[in-house]
Amino acid sequence: MTEKPKCRFHSPTKQKCQETDMGTGFCFWHDEKFDKSGLNLKDKLERYAKSGGLLQGLKLKRANLDGLNLVKPGSKEGYDLSGSDFYRASLKGAHLFNTKIENGSLMKANLNEANLHCCSLKDTNLLGIKLFNTRIDNINIGIKILQQTQAQSALNEGKKDIALDYYEQSEEIYRDLRKAAEFQGLFELSGKFSHQELIMRRYRYPKWSKRRIFSKFIDLLCGYGEKPLNVIFFSLSLIFCCAMCYFVFGVSQSNHIIHFSLQNSTADNISALLNSLYFSVVTFTTLGYGDITPVGYSRFIAACEAFSGSFTLALFVVVFVKKLTR
Repeated sequence: MTEKPKCRFHSPTKQKCQETDMGTGFCFWHDEKFDKSGLNLKDKLERYAKSGGLLQGLKLKRANLDGLNLVKPGSKEGYDLSGSDFYRASLKGAHLFNTKIENGSLMKANLNEANLHCCSLKDTNLLGIKLFNTRIDNINIGIKILQQTQAQSALNEGKKDIALDYYEQSEEIYRDLRKAAEFQGLFELSGKFSHQELIMRRYRYPKWSKRRIFSKFIDLLCGYGEKPLNVIFFSLSLIFCCAMCYFVFGVSQSNHIIHFSLQNSTADNISALLNSLYFSVVTFTTLGYGDITPVGYSRFIAACEAFSGSFTLALFVVVFVKKLTR
C-alpha cells in the first residue's frame, strides 16, 4: 500500500511535520490557503498538541479558538507556537501559560480574558491585539517589538514615511499593553510600557525639532516620570559640573578668593575643589549658609544652579511619589 505523502512544512528549528498532505503540499494546520474562518478548532488543536504534533508555523487566521487550553502541566517549558499566524483569530479565555509565540502574528487577535502569563512574544506582530482583562504579567516581548525593528530598518534604507508608520504602530501597541497592565494592576509593567509609548511618539517628531529635543531632554531627566533615579543622576551631575565652574572662576570665603591656580600647592587646590563642591551642594539645595559667596562669573552660574536645583528637587518628589504610590 502506497504511503500517503507528508506535509512538507519544516520549522526554523529543522523539525518536520508528520501530518498528511492535503494535496497542496501542506497539512491542515500548515496550509495557509485553507480558509479556517470561524471554524471551531479548540478541541482539535488541543488533541493535536497532546499527540505531539508540530505546533510551529500554524496557519490559523480567523479561527475560533475560544477557551483553548495549551498549558503543559508538570513541564518547565510550554508549547512552542513560534512562527504561527493567529491573525484575527478568536482566543477569548484561552490558557496560554508559558507558551512561546515568537516571530509570529497575533495581529487583531481577540485575547480578551486570556492567560498570557510568562508567554514569550518576541518579534511577534501585536498590532490591534485585544487585551481586555487579559493576564499579561511576566510576558516577554523582547527589548524591541517587531515594528520598532522594522522602523529602524526602514530608516537605514532611507524610507522615512514607512518608518514613521511603523513608529505609529509601535506607539499603538505599547498603548494597548499599558492599558492592559493598568487594568490588571501591574503598575511597574505599565510604567515600562508607558515609557516606550512616549519614546515611539518622540521618534515621530521631525529630527532636531524643538518638540523632539524637549521630549528627549524630559526622557533623560526623568524617563517621562517613570525613572526617579534619572533625576538623582542629573542632580549629581549638575552639582559636580557647577562645582568645577566655581573651582575655575572662583568663590569668596572670608574675603579670600579660592580657586584653582598653578601657583597654589596641591593641598590648596584640593581644598579649593572641596570648598567649591560644598558651595555647589549648598547652592543647589538653596540652603545658602553665606559662609562662601560667588564672585564674577560664578554669580551667574550660582543663579542658574539655584533655579535648576529648586525645580529638580520638586520634580524628584513628584516622580518618586508617583512610583511609590504604585
